[in-house]
Amino acid sequence: MSQDLAGTPSRADDAAAQRDGRVRPLIDAGAAYTVLAGLASLVLGALNTAHLIGSALGVTGFAVGVVAQMVSVTRNERVVIVCGIVASFVGMGLGIAHGGFG
Repeated sequence: MSQDLAGTPSRADDAAAQRDGRVRPLIDAGAAYTVLAGLASLVLGALNTAHLIGSALGVTGFAVGVVAQMVSVTRNERVVIVCGIVASFVGMGLGIAHGGFG
C-alpha cells in the first residue's frame, strides 16, 4: 500500500516558486510604505487630536498599496501589501470617524 509521491511537489519546491530571486526595489519600497503608513494611520486615526494626519496617511497608504498590488509579482509581496492596505483602510476610517480632513 505504498503511494507514489514522486509526482507531488514538496514544500521546498512550493516555497521556491513563491520567490523568483529578482530584486524589485520599487515594489519593496511601495510595500514598506504601505505597511508603515497603515500602522501609523491606525495609531494616529484612533487619536482625536491627530485625525487629520491619520486620515492623510491612510489615504496615501491605501493608494500606494493598490498600485503596488497591481504590479507585484510574487505571492509574498502581495501578502505584505494586502496587510498594509487593510491597516491603511482601517486607519483612514478611524481618522475620518474622528473628524476626517476638517
